[in-house]
Amino acid sequence: MASVQRLVLDVLKPHQPNTLEFARAIAALGEDYRVDIRVAEVDEQTETLLVVIEGDKLDFERITGAISKNGGSLHSIDEVSVVGK
Repeated sequence: MASVQRLVLDVLKPHQPNTLEFARAIAALGEDYRVDIRVAEVDEQTETLLVVIEGDKLDFERITGAISKNGGSLHSIDEVSVVGK
């Protein structure tokens, strides 16, 4: 079965939780998840983030659940890397 190993997501979130807490919430979903976040834009109430997640078997549903749980919304999947096994 193919596994997702890299996702680049465009995410909109409120200022709280802060970006570090947001990254930790996503990284905690998997033992080998690496999360890199770049803040692309900030306005009065929200931040637009470019979220890069890497790992051996990324669980997209759990990741989007964590984004929502932390007040964010997924705007788009900008890049994906899938490996067949």
